[in-house]
Amino acid sequence: MKIALAQTNPLIGDVAGNTALILDHIRRARQAGAELAVFPEQSILGYPAKDLLLRREVVAANERALAEIAAAARGIAAIVGFAEENRTSAGRPVFNSAALISEGQILGSWRKRLLPTYDVFDEARYFEPAGPQNPVGFRGVRIGATICEDMLSEPMFGRSLYSCDPVAEAAAAGADLIVNLSASPYYLDKHAWRVAAISRQATRHRRLMLFVNQVGGNDELLFDGCSCAIDATGRVIAQGGAFAEDLLIVDTDQPAANRCEAVPKGMAALHAALVMGVRDYAHKCGFRHAVLGLSGGIDSAVVACLAADALGPENVHGVAMPSRLSSDHSVADARTLAERLRIRFSVIPIEPIHSAFEAVLAQHFAGRAADVAEENVQARVRGGLLMALSNKFGGLLLTTGNKSELATGYCTLYGDMCGGLAVISDVPKTMVYSLARHINDAAGIERIPVSTITKPPSAELRPNQTDQDSLPPYETLDAVLERYETQLQSGAEIVGAGFDDATVSRLLRLMQVSEYKRQQAAPGLKVTSRAFGFGRRMPIAAKT
Repeated sequence: MKIALAQTNPLIGDVAGNTALILDHIRRARQAGAELAVFPEQSILGYPAKDLLLRREVVAANERALAEIAAAARGIAAIVGFAEENRTSAGRPVFNSAALISEGQILGSWRKRLLPTYDVFDEARYFEPAGPQNPVGFRGVRIGATICEDMLSEPMFGRSLYSCDPVAEAAAAGADLIVNLSASPYYLDKHAWRVAAISRQATRHRRLMLFVNQVGGNDELLFDGCSCAIDATGRVIAQGGAFAEDLLIVDTDQPAANRCEAVPKGMAALHAALVMGVRDYAHKCGFRHAVLGLSGGIDSAVVACLAADALGPENVHGVAMPSRLSSDHSVADARTLAERLRIRFSVIPIEPIHSAFEAVLAQHFAGRAADVAEENVQARVRGGLLMALSNKFGGLLLTTGNKSELATGYCTLYGDMCGGLAVISDVPKTMVYSLARHINDAAGIERIPVSTITKPPSAELRPNQTDQDSLPPYETLDAVLERYETQLQSGAEIVGAGFDDATVSRLLRLMQVSEYKRQQAAPGLKVTSRAFGFGRRMPIAAKT
């Protein structure tokens, strides 16, 4: 059988647009000779639809769309993910479902059994879990369908999260092959983890496994696609592309003829993910161009590159805003970057505004030594100017702070935190440097000036300032951040691993007291397994 894995990029809630996208892929799959096309989880509504699932008219519209798709599926069948109203008198309002449709008919359906409620997932809020289900026959093949977590569930925190195994149940019920409809978000090296998990299921149950994944950026979440087929020996026999829509034809009878795309890894994958995230967030929110501050530093340089790659250099406006404390090379490096990227560049000196702020505040600050309050005025002046440009010209304001800064509060609320999208807020500072070097290496030219990469990082809010005046080396900071936030180690465990006690205590204190800033930050693109976004739920008023 020839089966098409259709990794689509939906717009959340756009039932008409997503339906047209599905119908186009069905048409293309039929032209390619496929007998069956399989689409991602919740492909009619897009994932995650969040509280749109509580609106009955939205669920009803997606069910009508399913009937429209079934009527159009002539000469081919399709398995489509949709939200199915729970018409019983108990339980959550909808099921997370998949239907096998053809020639205007629903030939069979499945419902998701395992509903994740960790990290960014909150499925028990909306969906009712299913019970055991049987395979559905199609052209002599018994198909077992699972939905995302049903196949990708793995022990977490040292224990299994669920008491049943939908893949084992499907195999025991006689499924000849098992398909998985997913909306599995990306993070670094996620696809290697998925392949390993699916391969274990394939070899354990001696079944062909087909995995089709949503692609694209939806708010904070990025979906990499990477749909694939894995045979009963655990070998990948077909591999779709990453970070772009794809239609992967899997010939189960002639696996040697299947396409196997190379999947990017490391910084190449991170770059592709962030570019896709910026592009989709902007376009899906109705923006065509972006504005950002260019300080001459590494963070704004990387964000400018990502924006130029995502939106086109003609749609990016970089703004340098020097003060009397700015170094000569700051504006020079910003200008050189803009010229190399071919983006629009402006210089708006903030000294007159900064001095006016100081004069107004002088009598109120009298008798007190200058401190962070005066430093933050500069950042807030810059944030206000950038917001004005965003409002006047309709550009999306991109913030340029990294994860290390956001973790420790080394950022100014209503200053450099102003913006609509925090592009690298989940990228630690040390990784920002790696990404910058990759950008230059991949281009074969110095897109980011080498002086930007080699000079000591500085906010330039006071004379001769460097980040390491206030923070430990970023290699240390990021290692502690990884252990504390991602691995959930205690301070004692981190010290036991060889880190300085005083440094650890200070960093953990900075992380804890900065929570109020993070919860007011712009949405940020999630690229690690634990980001400062809606998947991390921490109290602000707390003591640990």
